[in-house]
Amino acid sequence: MDAVYLACVVLAGVAIVVMTLVIPYGVVMRYVFNSAAPWPEPLAVLMMIVFSFAGAAACYRANSHIAVSVLTARLSERNAKLAGHAVDVLMAGTCVFTVIWGIGLSRATWGSVVAEFPFLPAGATYLPIPIGGAITLLFIAEKVMYGRPAKDSIVHRDPEEVA
Repeated sequence: MDAVYLACVVLAGVAIVVMTLVIPYGVVMRYVFNSAAPWPEPLAVLMMIVFSFAGAAACYRANSHIAVSVLTARLSERNAKLAGHAVDVLMAGTCVFTVIWGIGLSRATWGSVVAEFPFLPAGATYLPIPIGGAITLLFIAEKVMYGRPAKDSIVHRDPEEVA
C-alpha cells in the first residue's frame, strides 16, 4: 500500500507542476504574443482532475484530509470510536459512488474526443474519478483491517530520511 500511496503522491505532484507550467504559458501566449494556444486550459483542467483524485486518496491514507473534530472531541471514547466507524462507512459509500458513476461517465463519453486533443477520448479524461475512488476504497479497507499506517511507513517518514 505504501507503493500505491507513493504513486498517488507523485502523480498529484506531477499534475500540479504541469498545471503551474501550462497556465502561465497560456497567459503569455494570449496577452504577450496575442496568439492564444488552444491546449493549456483543457490540459490544466485535466491535471486538476488528476491532482484532486490522486491527492485526495493520498491525503486520506496520510490522515491529512480535512476533518472537523469539534464534535468527536466532545464525545466519550466509545462514541468517538463509533463516529469513526460511521465516517469509514460513509467514506466507503462515497468511494463506491465515485467508482460506479465515474465508470458510467467514462463509458458514456468514451466515443467523443477532446477538441484540443483529438487523440484523447473524452471518457479517458474522467478515468481519474473511478480510479481515485477505488484507490481511496483500498486505503479505507487497509485502515479498517490494519489501522493507520505504521510510523515506519513512508507516510510518516521525515523528508530528510527519504532524500
